[in-house]
Amino acid sequence: MDTFFISHGAPILITDDSNPQRSFLQSWKPSIMQEAPKAILMVSAHWDTEAPTVSLIHGANDTIYDFHGLTFPSEIYKLKYPAPGAPDLAQRVKELLNKSGFGPVKEDKTRGLDHAAWVILMLMYPEAKIPVCQLSVQTRKSAEYHYKLGQALSQLRDEGVLTIGSGNATHNFQLLGPKDGPIAQWASDFDAWLKEALIDGRYDDVNNYEEKAPNARLAHPCPDHLFPLHVALGAADFLFYVLSNQNILQKGMKYYKQNRYSHSNFLTTSHEQILYIY
Repeated sequence: MDTFFISHGAPILITDDSNPQRSFLQSWKPSIMQEAPKAILMVSAHWDTEAPTVSLIHGANDTIYDFHGLTFPSEIYKLKYPAPGAPDLAQRVKELLNKSGFGPVKEDKTRGLDHAAWVILMLMYPEAKIPVCQLSVQTRKSAEYHYKLGQALSQLRDEGVLTIGSGNATHNFQLLGPKDGPIAQWASDFDAWLKEALIDGRYDDVNNYEEKAPNARLAHPCPDHLFPLHVALGAADFLFYVLSNQNILQKGMKYYKQNRYSHSNFLTTSHEQILYIY
């Protein structure tokens, strides 16, 4: 089972027929992943805790409208994604992380799915039948910490679990530009650097992006939306990219598909990772 990083965008994605990301995610099952996962582990940019925490839900997940000061059409607040919880996966994640020194991992038995999860899952798996567990990020920790956390979860690939890091390649609401305006130079420079670093296999640079990347503080004043990428990167071996230079806060999405890429330092495996960055 593959591992993914997906830029989740705004909740309006659910109803905006003009957004190409919407149609792309709707084609997920026939185009990207025909095999249905046994369960989904969602590493969410919108869940920040002191210690790693899993959602341990028996029954259906609630839908959280965690838009925090942003206003969307009323129909957005009526949408539900009642996918079943994945308590067995939650316990497995706890086991793997505790064993690797990331414990004590905590449980949250009430938290539902935030919009980093349900917005994209509603398009990818609209039937809401696949069990979903969420895992938090820790913004007081480092990118390397999250990369190693992902490595601790790599066994899940062989257990039929689809691991998704849901965040954004750039995320700065203080510098929000018009939807149809030009891409800000700081965003374009950071995105280009990130793309190049990933393709070149410079994971040490990605894990030290604050020192290595141009405009890192502008692209991510808070690292919550980038840390899911580090978790996904740690959880996967092989790379298959869908990349774009588009800034999520200012423009729509473009897709640049590239052939599967194996860095020379990697052993050949059957596992792949797909990054969706915009």
